[in-house]
Amino acid sequence: MDMVELDGLIVVVDRVLHQPDMATPEDRPHCFAYFITIRNDSDSTVTIKGRKWVVNEADGNKTVVEGDGVVGMFPELTPGESFDYHSFHLFAGDWAVATGSYIGVDENGRSVITRIPEFRMDVPAQS
Repeated sequence: MDMVELDGLIVVVDRVLHQPDMATPEDRPHCFAYFITIRNDSDSTVTIKGRKWVVNEADGNKTVVEGDGVVGMFPELTPGESFDYHSFHLFAGDWAVATGSYIGVDENGRSVITRIPEFRMDVPAQS
């Protein structure tokens, strides 16, 4: 399946927040919430059909997350519309770096892709 990068389909990482008070498993004690906006500044309606994330962690672990939709939804974005959501990632090391892409279909049936800007999750030093 050929995919084109659609000019005007933009992803913004609005915020990344360390959540030290969240209950987490012992093997992944650090929780970070991230807030994302997908904005459609193109001339076509686009439906987001899936995503692929790659998270590289300080301890050498790599997590790949692929799946249908975004947080269980398939947002349809007309020109000028945006969709925002938040999710989280748990990990063990001192930091993690996330990147990825969203895959969608435009109103003409073309498969489109847009990149998620890379962002870091740095665990604050213990005082």
